[in-house]
Amino acid sequence: MLSLLISFSSKPMSTEGRMLLLGPRFWGDFSSFFVSWFNKGRLAVSLFQVPMKMPLKKASLGSRVQEIVEEEEEEEEEPSLLDLPELALECILERLSPAGLCSMAGVCSCLRDRCRSDHLWERHLTQKWGRVIGESAHKEWQWHIPSSRRPSLLDRRNQKGFIGSLISTWPICWFKPKCESRRKPTTCLPDDSIMALYLSLESGKFSFPAQVYNRENGHVGFMLSCYDAQLSYDSKTDTFQARYPPFARQTIEQSIHWERLRAPPVDTPANVLHTTDCLNDLKPGDHIEIQWRRSKEFPYGWWYAVVGHQEFCDGNENRCRCQHNDAVVLEFSQYTPGSRWRQTTISRKDHREVGNEADGFYGGIRKLYKAEEISKWKQLWPNQIVD
Repeated sequence: MLSLLISFSSKPMSTEGRMLLLGPRFWGDFSSFFVSWFNKGRLAVSLFQVPMKMPLKKASLGSRVQEIVEEEEEEEEEPSLLDLPELALECILERLSPAGLCSMAGVCSCLRDRCRSDHLWERHLTQKWGRVIGESAHKEWQWHIPSSRRPSLLDRRNQKGFIGSLISTWPICWFKPKCESRRKPTTCLPDDSIMALYLSLESGKFSFPAQVYNRENGHVGFMLSCYDAQLSYDSKTDTFQARYPPFARQTIEQSIHWERLRAPPVDTPANVLHTTDCLNDLKPGDHIEIQWRRSKEFPYGWWYAVVGHQEFCDGNENRCRCQHNDAVVLEFSQYTPGSRWRQTTISRKDHREVGNEADGFYGGIRKLYKAEEISKWKQLWPNQIVD
């Protein structure tokens, strides 16, 4: 199969041949094949090393060894995966899963270094974690690196589940191919690599900041809100555990699914008033998120609302002047009409934190411009209006 690949790379391919190489089944079978093939090759090398290093005390033994050596020299050297053109090899590695990359890295030190490359793992990180990993998580990871200074992720062989299967494929000693340079190979995974970040997330060893929709499993008191939390992943259940910022006691929520998570859209800590820059643009029908907290000792959460019309406005677009009024009406339509939580009014010119201990405190506002953000809030809409 490897000979076929090399021959294909040296001459133009037919359309049928290209379809064969591009097929996902082909690449899956091929990746399994060459990992097994290299391991067998490594064993063969070790077997031949013993008789070649033994002292030759008898002429018959010496002549037999000489025959073996001559036979080996006569045989044509089998093609190696590393003999593939650079583009072909890179194409193979790009199509491997995270588990496949870890398995491939156990073949030899040359492939180990290639399979650690940030550009290969960045795609996997973005594909799986991009929606929940934001700038704040990356900053915390940079802080986490010098604080942990663990010996190596590869030395942790007592892990279970998916992450354990990845780590257990890495050998302690590496087969040394002909292409390897004379410098001492590095067997420890660099802490600042994207691969290290990916494996730390998968193992749950790295807890990262993100936000949770409808916290505490959709408790009625948090309907259509989004709160900051520290999250850790459980690969066995494909769910998360959240630790919310404490007030009287720290709240922990289990079994949170991916669809209830997002990366923080703004770099504003949960206890800091967000600077609003959209007040002059707000008009009836605009979708917004506004900070709200129960008391000044609590952290802020982000709550979904829609800009409404003034009491004297009939809602007719041709006659509506609400956009030019200093007061901005915010509608929380998940609550019943007449509820004290249904509506609030803020000042367009002099907006700051407003409220009281009875109704809570309203903070900064961010206008929603992206359709996917608005669509996400609509997906979370309760089945019935909250009192």
